Amino acid sequence: MTETRFGEMVKRRFDLVKTIGKAYRIHLLYIPKNPCMQLPRLFACCFCFCLLIPQAAWSQDTIKKAPKLELKKKVSRSRKVSAAAADLENALKKNDRESIARNYESLAETFISKGDFKKAEEYLQKALQYTKPGQAEDIARLRRSMAKVQESRNNLAAASMNYLKAAEITGDKTTEKLNANDFSRLQNANSPQAQMTFNTSNAEIAKESDKNEEAADAYQQNAVLNLKERKPEAAIRNYEQAITFSKDKPEEVIKIQSQIAKVYTTENQFEKAIAIHRKLLEDARKNHDTDTEIAQLQLLSSVYLKNSQANEGIDLLRESYRIALQSGRSDAAKQNLGALLKYYRAKGDDQASMRLYEQFFENFDALIRADSSLIDARTFRVTEEKIRQLEKEKSLKDELISKKNTFNYFLIGSVVLLFLLFIFIARALYAIKIKNKEIALQSLRREMNPHFIFNSLNSVNQFISQNKELEANKYLSSYSHLMRDIMENSNRDFITIGSEIGQLKKYLELEHLRFSDKFDYTITVDERIDTEHTFIPNMILQPHLENAIWHGLRYKESKGLLALSFTASDKKIKVTIDDNGIGLAKSAELKTKNQKAHQSRGITNTEERLALLNGLYKKGISCSITEKQQPETGTIVVIYFPIIHNV
Repeated sequence: MTETRFGEMVKRRFDLVKTIGKAYRIHLLYIPKNPCMQLPRLFACCFCFCLLIPQAAWSQDTIKKAPKLELKKKVSRSRKVSAAAADLENALKKNDRESIARNYESLAETFISKGDFKKAEEYLQKALQYTKPGQAEDIARLRRSMAKVQESRNNLAAASMNYLKAAEITGDKTTEKLNANDFSRLQNANSPQAQMTFNTSNAEIAKESDKNEEAADAYQQNAVLNLKERKPEAAIRNYEQAITFSKDKPEEVIKIQSQIAKVYTTENQFEKAIAIHRKLLEDARKNHDTDTEIAQLQLLSSVYLKNSQANEGIDLLRESYRIALQSGRSDAAKQNLGALLKYYRAKGDDQASMRLYEQFFENFDALIRADSSLIDARTFRVTEEKIRQLEKEKSLKDELISKKNTFNYFLIGSVVLLFLLFIFIARALYAIKIKNKEIALQSLRREMNPHFIFNSLNSVNQFISQNKELEANKYLSSYSHLMRDIMENSNRDFITIGSEIGQLKKYLELEHLRFSDKFDYTITVDERIDTEHTFIPNMILQPHLENAIWHGLRYKESKGLLALSFTASDKKIKVTIDDNGIGLAKSAELKTKNQKAHQSRGITNTEERLALLNGLYKKGISCSITEKQQPETGTIVVIYFPIIHNV
């Protein structure tokens, strides 16, 4: 091939790229007179076309076409990746966390099968982010998967941590033991024997719980350790054990058998290695598994070349290359072409190298058209970019929601705090108000009628001046007992009816000693009233008795009667104070100027106390004062108390 012809051929390839409207600028170096020296560089450029601009597959071929290629359909891993990415995109749009996590995990598994562990780790991490904290078993599974990926990337520290976390979070004893063993295995990285012990333990645990995949992994790890210790026979035995637990996964069986063949090749047992690859090749052709067929042809070629059977090896490599071109496996074609070129360069066969390039260029369009993985890869990149954009949008949206929620929580918290503060202040004010009422009530209760004190002392003085020492002593004795009872009960808002009647009797005895010629008195109590367990307000009745004596009965010309009665009426205690004195109107007429100027505190005190008691205890105490109608004279005071058994 001349320099001109080869240059024109390459130029036509670039013209093809321009026809699809892509703004790619391709710069070629000067091609010297010996074009074979530039073949590797041109080869790399051509494969850039394959990977970056798959749309060229749909353009019209402007050069001489090669014989029509066989376009075999296959469901590639790239297509699976694209499908999973599309599902993930939909899940992100719906904000379905469970589905998002599931699809990220699915993507990770696909990349693991492709050997792209970096990408797999990235997606497993995202799956973890979307898994809810309460889903312990899902988290444990993802942690274990991530640990295996990190171990494959030789990131043993991170892998150890994830094995440990998986063991801690799972509730399944089997999963816990598997992860604990793997954690211990990595902690003993410098002791192959200890590592094999933990692997063997995992294999036994997995077998007992029907976890075949885990058992197969454990045996394969032991095989790798055997090879490091240069024990090929032990490695093969462990690989064979792994196969027994991988029968439901044909791809895994092929991978393990290829590893066994590799061990035989390393040990120069070429016939055994060839036999394995021949069997795998035969099975692949029966099952129309083109990917495995190409791979086994490559591996078989490698064995023959190592066994110094160059002709057989190159024939197999050419066949692998031909099938890769025909079936649209651009990656496999690249690998085969590279191996062939390496062989021809080593032999110095430039003509053979040029023929390979011509064949490649002639089949370029058909190869691209047949390789759906390129389109799938392009689709995945576009979808992945959409996913990243959706992730950013979701992150921004979540951030806005978080800020909004934070503001709302702050606002709600502030309102609640203000409300609680208001309640606290209101309760404090109410407590202060109640306390003030209690203090006022105590103050009123302790307030003595100055008339009563003054008149009592005046009566004592009168008895003494009249040489009535016995009456004076009796009066002082009764007065002191009454004052003691009043002081003892001064801190109580309620006392029993029995105690109240006792105080009132002592008071009436004192007044009767002073005004024995003016009135008599009676006290009657309804038998239905339990005087020892029924409570009424303290010192409410005394001011009304004092009023009846001092303003009604004292001025009566004849001897009067003061009747005090307690009766039970409709869940209430009715107290009646009935006197036949001169009455309210006549009493007002008889008041002196001094008496009119100084209003008695007794009744006013009582009214204030009743108002405070009703405000504090909500008891509904009522009081009425009525003057009798002619021809009768006097006053009737009626007070209703609720029946109270506990205070």
